Amino acid sequence: MKQIQNYPSQRVGIFIDVVNLYHSAKNLYHGRVNYSELMKTLIAGRQFVRAMAYVVKSEGVIDPHQYNNRKNKNNYSNQPSSSSSEGAFFEALEKSGLELRVKDLQIFVDGTKKGDWDVGMTVDAIRQSSSLDVVVLVTGDGDFVPLIEYLRFGAGKIVEVAAFGRSASQKLQEAADRFINIEEIPRIIIKH
Repeated sequence: MKQIQNYPSQRVGIFIDVVNLYHSAKNLYHGRVNYSELMKTLIAGRQFVRAMAYVVKSEGVIDPHQYNNRKNKNNYSNQPSSSSSEGAFFEALEKSGLELRVKDLQIFVDGTKKGDWDVGMTVDAIRQSSSLDVVVLVTGDGDFVPLIEYLRFGAGKIVEVAAFGRSASQKLQEAADRFINIEEIPRIIIKH
């Protein structure tokens, strides 16, 4: 990995695989991520364009349309209540400056569950890359290596990956221009 310089004029877009981050923080540290600190670290004095957080709704309490289009909050009759821990979590993400992309957890007949955003996150990163200089992927999932290669070599973007070093794919770390080990960010973990 080469040394990449930060410049205040760089336009930064951030794409966060919340499910991946949530489980890493929970399993490694028995805590949760401080998204405000994470955002501050990832922006690093550069020009912030957009940050998207990809979440999976499992409680059945929240209408996903209210999070995918928040232009007029008064039009939503199904606002999350404070009794929903999932709703409170989603609100905290938004307060950290993140735009939520929400989808329902899929539960199959055999009981298996699926709730990943790999394709959606990839499509959004490619779509938005033309207005960005730096794409920050917050995930430890090695499935994003082809996206990194496309953004770096096909679109000429700087790609940074932020993840927990202990659980992030080694290939993912090597493919990025810069790897940010979330474990090294001060005040990043909030203990339960």
